[in-house]
Amino acid sequence: MITFQDISKTYKVAKREPGLGAALKAIAKREYLYIEALKNVSFSIERGEIIGYIGPNGAGKSTTIKILSGILVPTSGKCTILGRTPWEDRIEHVKNIGVVFGQRSQLMWDIPVIDTFELLRDIYRVPEAEYKKNLGELTEIFGLAEFVNTPVRQLSLGQRMRCEIAASLLHSPQILFLDEPTIGLDAVSKVAVRNYIKRINKDNGVTVMLTTHDMGDVEALTDRVMLIGKGRILYDGSFGHIKSRYNTVNILTIDYDAASELVPPEHTVLLSNENGRAMLSVDTVKTPVSQVISALTQAITVYDIAVQSRPIEEVIAEIYEEYSI
Repeated sequence: MITFQDISKTYKVAKREPGLGAALKAIAKREYLYIEALKNVSFSIERGEIIGYIGPNGAGKSTTIKILSGILVPTSGKCTILGRTPWEDRIEHVKNIGVVFGQRSQLMWDIPVIDTFELLRDIYRVPEAEYKKNLGELTEIFGLAEFVNTPVRQLSLGQRMRCEIAASLLHSPQILFLDEPTIGLDAVSKVAVRNYIKRINKDNGVTVMLTTHDMGDVEALTDRVMLIGKGRILYDGSFGHIKSRYNTVNILTIDYDAASELVPPEHTVLLSNENGRAMLSVDTVKTPVSQVISALTQAITVYDIAVQSRPIEEVIAEIYEEYSI
């Protein structure tokens, strides 16, 4: 469905030192920097996949999305989506895609949200019945009724982002490109967005490519992730593999009879122990958590045990550090 083959993108950026003298010098002789945003990036995405496309700022995520949506032309390489080259056949291409840029708006700033929705209906030539069905469904799911008649400039960031996502879905796209779509959303709105994405993926086979720094979004939605750094794909595989490879420490919180003497089992480290509550870290590579729990319950009187995995944000930060990105 999506083929991205040996794509490179180089930006030509004017170089200038600070100060008036440097500004005058730049007028006479301009110097440039060449920044490689993407370096021979290749991947393919099948219909109905939800892909997490992750990496630090400046890694090349937004550049990839802009090429896929037809906004940018790559320096070299080939890309086909549903048999079309995005930047060569943009009118037909955009009929099948929805795009959300968390840092950019497709809504008209000074007019009510509903007016932009009506304009998008005309641009995409959405049949009236389909438009009303989609609008009603999106309004209910994202709670837009209270402010859909309000000018965009008067909305909060969270309200605007809900409208941005709704706007990208009005024409029933086959593919969704989401670049930081949950910026500014509260917990309830994030859950609503995630559930709706999962729903249209399951019911309609909508293919989704998600770039985000919110690992909660990635963990909730995706099975496959691609890690990009310094313009190159560093990892392409299951999210579960990343978690199993790097998330090798679990934290046990134990409530027990304080009269008992707690001795940390093998391959554990006692982090704290006070008034009948202890915390231990468990190296899951060397011993299963279940084995540690069994050893503890046999040695002392345990009232309650909670198991907590290492936060996924820490895991991803460790991967970035490993790849020096």
